[in-house]
Amino acid sequence: MLFSSISFIYFFLPIMLIGYFITPRKYKNLTLLLGSLAFYFAGEPKYTVLLIISTLVDYTHSKIIVKHRGTKKARRALISSIVINLTMLVIFKYSDFMIVNFNTLFNTDLALLHLDLPIGISFFTFQTMSYTIDVYRNEADVQDSIIGLGTYVALFPQLIAGPIVRYKTIAEELNSRVHSFDNFSYGIGRFVIGLSKKVLIANSLGELAEMIYFTKEVSVLFYWISAVAYALQIYYDFSGYSDMAIGLGRIFGFHFLENFNYPYISRSISEFWRRWHISLGNWFRDYVYIPLGGNRVSTIKWFRNILIVWFLTGFWHGASWNFILWGILYGTVLILEKFVLMKYLDKHRIISHIYVVMFTVLAFVIFRNDSLLEVINHLKSMFGLKDIPLSTSESIYYLKSYGMIFIIGIFGATPLLKQFIIKLKTHQVIHKIMNGLEPFVYIGLLLIITGYLVDSSFNPFLYFRF
Repeated sequence: MLFSSISFIYFFLPIMLIGYFITPRKYKNLTLLLGSLAFYFAGEPKYTVLLIISTLVDYTHSKIIVKHRGTKKARRALISSIVINLTMLVIFKYSDFMIVNFNTLFNTDLALLHLDLPIGISFFTFQTMSYTIDVYRNEADVQDSIIGLGTYVALFPQLIAGPIVRYKTIAEELNSRVHSFDNFSYGIGRFVIGLSKKVLIANSLGELAEMIYFTKEVSVLFYWISAVAYALQIYYDFSGYSDMAIGLGRIFGFHFLENFNYPYISRSISEFWRRWHISLGNWFRDYVYIPLGGNRVSTIKWFRNILIVWFLTGFWHGASWNFILWGILYGTVLILEKFVLMKYLDKHRIISHIYVVMFTVLAFVIFRNDSLLEVINHLKSMFGLKDIPLSTSESIYYLKSYGMIFIIGIFGATPLLKQFIIKLKTHQVIHKIMNGLEPFVYIGLLLIITGYLVDSSFNPFLYFRF
């Protein structure tokens, strides 16, 4: 079930809200758990059992860790939990990839499993692992209630496409959270903003990005239009989902951490990854990079640690060599920045912004195309190394037709609008007027979005595939 669907907005969510808020406080987690399982079951009936298994695995293992803290038995319980979670992830996400590469390497003919990828498995396995690891490190208290832990694992606002919510972030709220009109109104507003980013901006940019695969009049300009449109699409698609997740979480009394912070205003790739998919970057930092030694090791081992983290970051996104290449490329550039580029980037603000945007757009070409041959052809076409014209009448037509959405997309990817609104709200009268108009703005946006959804085709979130 998609957040950006009529069935979710006008059927599931209202029923969930009514059921949740009429439930006595001590049973609210149970209501939320059952609703979350129903939400997942609507999209993945046969794989709902994986959620339940994951919950049971980490519930029992965390109990063993606490009971035998400081002993080898606790460490074995931790390793067992990690192995079980990673085994589920590997089987369902990477088995065919490994079989294909094994067949290629050893000239065998092993049959592929053709398993469907369970939606959100990359997110909820990372969440459950972080819980058990934090309990082992004594950084989080064990959850005594299986209902409480199940609510954390299956919590529908962030279940299928993040952000990756750490248990210790919402541990207190699982047991005792505040429900208020302020939380509810903020949550609704944040949800509508995220929904607008997805439906009104990301979907339109996605249509433009896909045109390159259907046109017969390819050109250098058209390839650049497609690449830039995709880079903006994936930002609005994923940050829009994160906004909706954060908004929905707030409605139910949970405070999820931010997952995006205007990454396209960055002046280095290092800064970009402090602003993009923050929850994933923090996960790999805390559970892979630092345990490997971080930067408190020799230079060679430091390089190794960075490349391992970025290999895993790329591989996390998908079972394909283009994702691995994409991750290693980022790792290599981050190393170059730390030792060579930063002293130049710090001195030249405009050049550093151009560098980040250009690199990110080109990197997303690698990220987007499954075949390395497609990646090479796309990049060669962008730089005029193929026998195609610089522009065509069709590329000019699409640039003009989507010009406004491009402008909105670029402007909206900066904090300028947010800063302008904050500045307006410093004036007391304007603040009151804006507060009065705000509900009507959200209602208007929701009506426009509804019209788009009724008239549009199925368009899932890009990160569902990861």
